[in-house]
Amino acid sequence: MSSPDVPVDDLDRRIIAALQIDGRASWRRIARVLGEPERTVARRGLRLLENRLVTVTALVPSGDTVVVRLRCRPDATREAALAVARRTDTIFTYVVSGSSDCVAELQCPPGRLADLMLEDLPALPGLTGQQVCPVLRYFRTVHEWHPGILTPQEAAQLRRFPTPDDAVGVPEVELDPEERAIVAGLAQDGRRTHEELAALAGVSEATARRRVEALSQAGVVSIRASVEPALLGLPVEALLWLRVRPDALERVGRLAVDSPLVRYAAVVTGEQQLLVHVTQPSKDALLDYLAGASWAPHVEAVEAQYVVEPLKRSATPTPALRRLLSQPA
Repeated sequence: MSSPDVPVDDLDRRIIAALQIDGRASWRRIARVLGEPERTVARRGLRLLENRLVTVTALVPSGDTVVVRLRCRPDATREAALAVARRTDTIFTYVVSGSSDCVAELQCPPGRLADLMLEDLPALPGLTGQQVCPVLRYFRTVHEWHPGILTPQEAAQLRRFPTPDDAVGVPEVELDPEERAIVAGLAQDGRRTHEELAALAGVSEATARRRVEALSQAGVVSIRASVEPALLGLPVEALLWLRVRPDALERVGRLAVDSPLVRYAAVVTGEQQLLVHVTQPSKDALLDYLAGASWAPHVEAVEAQYVVEPLKRSATPTPALRRLLSQPA
């Protein structure tokens, strides 16, 4: 939710939507595409960033992605979820309703799945059960989520880099020391200037600029703008676990991502084959979506889990997590 001291209007939402497409777009470029004065866009954008209503960071794949579903003692759910969210390899962490209490996506380095499943997760406080679901394929990642705030023409003008493919593994690219320094700098702040990145890496500004462009074009690094969907008028979130016949999986996945309100869709192992994260403006709208989804006739069963408390998105702490971590022990 937005702070009551920092009101957000339609122009703010359009600026956020622009940053979701290109987190490093200049204020001048965003202003030109949106048809707004550059000074206004820069002032609004800096206010959004300074108040952490939107954060821009870089994510570098460091392992195969795995979705975990955790069951916890009622008095330990938040503690377990916090422990997962604090992990540096966690991409998202949600406290949810339903058959599991916490759902998270993690990056698991090759060869470490057994350690994660047999050692790391069982050590979480209050854990009573777990399900580990390696991701086999993406139909949409949150990096690709654009909730229809901008027109297709505006989005096309802002998009500089190719859409990520559906791969789930680690890119076979070895970074040199300068590139690692640049990536580390972007992971802290995805809008660091090329001058700042050059100083961190000990290279020229022109070299830093070329390295950032090349790493982004190759998909080695993705610059992500993380925002609470509620800020965009979408306060209701649900994780949908779909049981689908293998011969219908492609069709269902494609139909799911036809909706701009679907943030994420991935093929996973387990009893349900597809995980879909959907946002909606209200619970009534969620009910209507479930009843009328184009993919519904091709799905054998659906388990819907309401997102109660998001703690991490795009490897970035949410306002809820920052608030919990700031509380005295």
